[in-house]
Formats: sequence, C-alpha cells, structure tokens
Amino acid sequence: MNYLLTENLSKSYGIKVLFENISFSIDKGQKIALVAKNGTGKSSLLQILVGKDTPDRGTVYLRKEITTSLLEQEPDLNENATVLEAVFHAETPVMKATRMYEYAIEHPENEALMQEAYEAMEQTGAWDFEAKVKTILSQLQIHQFDQKIKTLSGGQKKRVALAKVLIEEPDFLIMDEPTNHLDLEMIEWLEDYLDRANMTLLMVTHDRYFLENVCNVILELDKGILYRHKGNYTYYLEKKAAREENEKSNLQKTRNLFGKELEWIRKQPRARGTKAKSRVEAFSVLKEKASKKLDDDKMTITIDMQRVGGKIMELHNLKKSFGDKKIIYDFSYKFKDKERVGIVGRNGMGKTTFLHILTGLAQPDGGKVVKGDTIKIGYYTQDGMKLKDDKRVVEVLKDIAEFIPLKGGKTLSASQLLETFLFDGETQHTFVSKLSGGEKRRLYLLTILISNPNFLILDEPTNDLDILTLQVLEDFLDDFPGCVLIVSHDRYFMDRLTQHLFVFEGEGIIKDFNGTYSEYRAIEDLKKEEKYTPKKKEEKLVAPVATTIEKKKPSYKEQREFELLEKEMPELEKEKIRLTDLLSSGALDTNEFQKVANDLGKVVEQLETKELRWLELSELMG
Repeated sequence: MNYLLTENLSKSYGIKVLFENISFSIDKGQKIALVAKNGTGKSSLLQILVGKDTPDRGTVYLRKEITTSLLEQEPDLNENATVLEAVFHAETPVMKATRMYEYAIEHPENEALMQEAYEAMEQTGAWDFEAKVKTILSQLQIHQFDQKIKTLSGGQKKRVALAKVLIEEPDFLIMDEPTNHLDLEMIEWLEDYLDRANMTLLMVTHDRYFLENVCNVILELDKGILYRHKGNYTYYLEKKAAREENEKSNLQKTRNLFGKELEWIRKQPRARGTKAKSRVEAFSVLKEKASKKLDDDKMTITIDMQRVGGKIMELHNLKKSFGDKKIIYDFSYKFKDKERVGIVGRNGMGKTTFLHILTGLAQPDGGKVVKGDTIKIGYYTQDGMKLKDDKRVVEVLKDIAEFIPLKGGKTLSASQLLETFLFDGETQHTFVSKLSGGEKRRLYLLTILISNPNFLILDEPTNDLDILTLQVLEDFLDDFPGCVLIVSHDRYFMDRLTQHLFVFEGEGIIKDFNGTYSEYRAIEDLKKEEKYTPKKKEEKLVAPVATTIEKKKPSYKEQREFELLEKEMPELEKEKIRLTDLLSSGALDTNEFQKVANDLGKVVEQLETKELRWLELSELMG
C-alpha cells in the first residue's frame, strides 16, 4: 500500500534553490532515511510532506485514512501544558483513560479518582497500552508529569515530544534528527525499538549506526538530484562510491575534451564569422562541466600549532557536588600528548560540568586542575554559539584570524578553511542570518578551529551536522596534532576518534576505560547478562575466630533449597528479559500484549521473592 507520493517538488528561498523537481514514494512498512548536506532543505521537505509548508511547485499525495505524526527538531509543544498533558495529547478513549490513570498514580491521596481511573482502564482495555507507555517513558527518563513544558530544557522537550509520537503509534512516523539530545543508552533503546516495530518511517538523522541498523531505504539529495538506494547505510555507501568514481571518470574525459576544444577556439580568427555557432555553444556547456569540482576533493591540512610542553593538563583529586548529588569524587588524571578521550554517561551525570571545570568556567569543590604553560584550549560548547546575523560568513572567521599556520611555512586562509568544511564561495559571502541551523553549527565549530588551539574540548559537536560534514570533521581531527576531549552521542564518531573513555557512572564515580565505545558496550552488555547470576562465596583460607554465640547450621532441606534457587533465579531473569523484549517489539496484538504483560508481572514477583529468600539463605550458609 502506498502511503505517500510526491511529484516534481521544488522549493526556493529567495535565490537559493533547496530542491527542484524531485519525486519519490513511500510504501507501507518501509523505513526510509533522507540524507543530504545541511542547508539543502531536509527539514523544509518534511514540513511540506505534512502540510506545514507549501512547495513552490509540485504535488504531495498523503493517504488520508492513515495517521501521521511529525517529530520536529524544535518541538512545537504547548508551553503552559504539563508533561502529562503533552505526552497524552490525543483524545482517544484509551489515551484519555491512560492519562487519567497516570495522573491518579501521581496523586494517590485521591482514592475516588484512582477508582474512576481504574474503571476507565478496565472499560477501554487500556492496560496493555499503559504497560507500553511505561516502557517508553522509563527509557526516555520522563518521570515528573506535573512539570510545566516551559520549565524544561531543550533536551527534555525533545524527549517529551519523542515519547508523544511513539505513544500515539501513528501509521506513518516522520522524524527530524530523533537522536539529538538523547544519551547513548536512550539512542540504543530507540534504535532497537524502531528496528523491531512494525511501522512506516521516514527520518532525517546523521547517526550512521542508526541508519545501518534501522533503515531499509536511503534517499540521498545531492546537487538537486534525488537518488534512491534500496538497502541499508552500507549498501548506500557502496553505490555512492561507485557513482562518484564514475563521475570522476566522466569529469576527466570532459576536461580532456575541453582542452582540445579550447585549442580550437583559440585558433579561430577573431574577426571571422564562419566559426561554427553550434560548436561555440557546445564549448560553453563543456566549459561549465569541466569546471565542476567534486565534493570529495580533499585538502590535506597539517597544522603548525603551538608546541605542547611536557605538562599538558593534570587533574588532582577533583571533587564537585550540587547539594547531596555528587558529580565528581576524587578524580585524578594526567593527559598525554596527542591523546583522544571520549566522555560517556547518562544525561544529568555532570559531563558538561566536568568540562566547565577543565576550562575554568566552573570551580571544583576540592582538588585542582593544573594546565601546562603552552596549552591553548579550544572549547566547543552546546550553548556557546553566538554569531552575529548581520555578518557575512567569511567575515565571522576573519574577525578571529585571517589564517591558520601550516607546516613548511604555508598558511590556510579563512576562506580555504571554510571551503574545506563545505562552504562554497557563494555561501561564504552570505549573511549568517541566511544559514540553516546545521550550517550555523558548522561555522561556530570553525570559529574554534581557526583560533589554532592545541587542546580541543568538544561538547556534542555532532548535533545538527550532516554526514558529509562529520566525515570532514573526522578527517580533520584524525590529523590534528594536539589533544582532543569529546562528549558525543554519535557512536560511530566516538569509535573512530577516541582511544579510551571517561565513563560517568553516577555518585561521582568516573571510570577510565581503555578501549572504544563499542568495546565498552559489549562488556557492559555481558555484565547485564551475568548480573543476576548468584555466585557462591569463596571459602576462607583462615579459620574464623570462635565466638561465644554458636551459629545455626543450615539443614539439608535449606541447603537443597539454596541450590535450587541458584538455578531458578538466572532462568527467571532470562524469562524477564525475553518478555520485556516482547513487550517492546511492537509485534503483539492486544490480546497477546495483555497476556505477556500479565506473565511479566508474575515473573517479576517470583524473582523478587526468590531473591529475598536467597539472601536469607546465603547468610545462613556463611
């Protein structure tokens, strides 16, 4: 069944053409990603598809009998509504009953309301829906339902909006950068949820692991042409590479032909009117083709930054708390030359506070940060973008520095740096106010790089950057001769660039993990599998000192019970994980969901009972 059909869509803003005469269709069950550079109209296209914007030309056919939801980069939520009202916005009977029930749980003192909510849940059969809602809200860390939307941060609003569209369960879900403002655990959960869910999906995302694992069709908008690749991200890269190789070959042939034609044109007498008009016109077209520059023409940048001395940066017994909440507790570390460190941890664990302490924007409660005399920090912050709209793009960089010094006495001008990061000549002389959100982020990043630091600290640099820009940034950081410290939720970006991790585990604990993010996750997943497998205590080598109180010896029956519990508990834990995965899969109908939810409740209850009994017996066993 066809859900969406577009024919010859075109959209421009002033003289800037976003896209022209593009056509595509989306069928039921397809999971499609739209890939393109920043500023080429990805978000505008999504707005057009749902009727929030209109094309200059062309037509959109969206099947009327299906439900469609859009997750925007900047969610349009009622600022005066509560989180509960925003999440359960739809007025279906099931949604109303669930909203009432969740509110009643938040106000247990109102027994009459609880009774009414319970009856509504029974009448609408909303229990299975409520169980799924609980999973979504829990995974996205949404707990304070009475909080007003206007009091939330940008990241919290994005999570509320994401929960809203997932709970609505539309037939066709459109998402614009769904992973922005999610921590790594949330992203991995969402990736698994969308991969399992039986839904039709169109999304814009720069998360390459997400593209690889969720999407089965890639739409690429490049130079106004829409390419369709039926397959995941790996398949798309293979086809794109083959296309670009073909373009290179054709471009070289065109340039060779252009050389011959140029020679012919120059040989013709200027005053002679017998020159073939068609050949002259063909020459003009050929010249335009031969002048084309491919996006993958790369410039190797070998920066001649200030020399890094023997001491780079040392952290000595750092401590930081906010009230009773410990952020950092007794953390020490000495940075080494050319080190690449990633920082991971759930939202709210204090990662940004840690960076503020390193850069002097915040002070620790205890301990100290010692910087080397030659260290110059470049700090890209989440909220540090302050660009003047009335400035031209190239002027923004020139106000900081005209060039970056390179090895061998050469220099890289502000204009060349902009070109390296995909700002063409025309865009460089555009006013900042005309840039897209992603282009502004890219320009802000360049204001950090052109200052020529030797210690880069990047706090979520990948937000709102397109894949092509990310690849350029990764190449730049690969060759960067100084230290790099990165906070990012982009797993591919972290895996490619970082050598080891600072893992914020909570309660002030920061673990230094030697390895990539994927290696860290593999170990953590293994720990989760083994978490509830009880282990017998090791026998003591030294006999315990006798006490006046004689310890009770376990009976044979108790010993047998203890052994059975050690076998039963891991099996129950496996069953719990299996049932939880089933509930999250989106593949169950109403009756099946209710049965699985009931089974899960019984398993959890049995597991808790057996764990308590195991603890009692383990003390008895000594």
